[in-house]
Amino acid sequence: MRNDWINVPADYSDVMRRAMESLFKTFENLSEGTFIVDADSRVVWINKRYAARFGFSDPTDAIGLDCEAVIPNSLMREVVATGKPILLDVLETDREPLVVTRLPLKDDQGATVGAIGFALFDEMKALTPLFAHYSRVQQELIATRQSLAQARRAKYTFASFVGTSPASLEVKRQARRAALVDSPVLLLGETGTGKELLAHAIHGASTRAAKPLVTVNVAAIPDTLLEVEFFGAAPGAYTGAERKGRVGKFELADGGTLFLDEIGDMPLPLQGKLLRVLQDKEFEPLGSNRIVRADVRIIAATSADLPALVAAGRFRADLFYRLNVLTIHAPPLRERLGDIEALAYAILEELSGEARTGHISQFVLHDDALRLLTACAWPGNVRELRNTLERALMLSESEHIDARALAPFIDSKPATLPAPDDGAPPMPPMPYAEAMNDFERRFLSDALRASGGRVADAAQRIGIGRATLYKKIAALGIAV
Repeated sequence: MRNDWINVPADYSDVMRRAMESLFKTFENLSEGTFIVDADSRVVWINKRYAARFGFSDPTDAIGLDCEAVIPNSLMREVVATGKPILLDVLETDREPLVVTRLPLKDDQGATVGAIGFALFDEMKALTPLFAHYSRVQQELIATRQSLAQARRAKYTFASFVGTSPASLEVKRQARRAALVDSPVLLLGETGTGKELLAHAIHGASTRAAKPLVTVNVAAIPDTLLEVEFFGAAPGAYTGAERKGRVGKFELADGGTLFLDEIGDMPLPLQGKLLRVLQDKEFEPLGSNRIVRADVRIIAATSADLPALVAAGRFRADLFYRLNVLTIHAPPLRERLGDIEALAYAILEELSGEARTGHISQFVLHDDALRLLTACAWPGNVRELRNTLERALMLSESEHIDARALAPFIDSKPATLPAPDDGAPPMPPMPYAEAMNDFERRFLSDALRASGGRVADAAQRIGIGRATLYKKIAALGIAV
């Protein structure tokens, strides 16, 4: 009797028998040795080559012996006892090691009645390419894991928050207390005040320090991708996730801390989902029915006025109350001007190694430079201070930085410039256009001088086009 497939026998037993005989003969001919044991792990058959390898000139002399008496270190007894195969293994012998595979033999009821083993190779070099590829992949995996682990550790400590002013000391006191508990932390403050630094320091001093610190900048991610970024997605949930899906930041941060920067920019629909995760500590990845539990400590930061956003209906009040457990206000730089000198020198120390290739400079700020720095409002806070010092160092030919070297790079200049240390009289007032031309002439001259008179290098250094720089050189009468 035949089924609907043409020329295919309905009874497969004959085909199966022939397939097994063919497979056995193929392995027996091509392998270095074949070995069969019964349910008591005693040898019932061994081919001549394999028997000779272990000192039996006549294979029948090995029949009936325990497998270990014939082949030391044999694991055939384990295969018989467990009924599970050992598909690829290295068998150590008194000569070369052998690459072997061991399979259980079972009856029609599924009971193990013996085992068969094949010695596939007698020279390890046959598998050298495979072992080399495996070893390389393992090393790459280890390196990647170490890199990710390092990237998800705290980069800053409380010592990184430079300053001894009352405002700075109070912030660090509050942050250290926050590190001792596991409640959500809300960091408020203007941009550039060090909120991310405080988040790293709190995580690094907490009991979660050995676990990941995962950061999500809410303002930098399109609204349509935020849910996937937070909760992940199952394979096929969206275009690009067909094969592996995506692991969300909550799952990555399990056991550690999730830092939500600029949380005031989070869209309202996602706020509700975030609130539910914070309450239930579980979520479902997009397009999945899988429940993921996540033990995550939340640190949120924003430069926005959250109470005003709540009043305007742009931020959920219940989420605000859930986050607003431990609130820390990072003070603006204008409220801790006493820290300017320490901050400036900390920044200079960091930048000095980058200022001149192969030469580390010890930059010194003159008193008039410090007076200028402390007289400014610094709307961009520490980030603006760093930018100003970096620009000054880029064009400075001396390790001594005075007020005149800094003045061109300070946007929020005071009404009166501190007198220079050399006792020169203050510059008389001049029209705005003339002052701008004078500044631009000095700025471009400094850039050309620092580039050795090479216009192309100077243009690249200060970020303008070469043709534009040539026009300005001609218009301002700069000697090249």
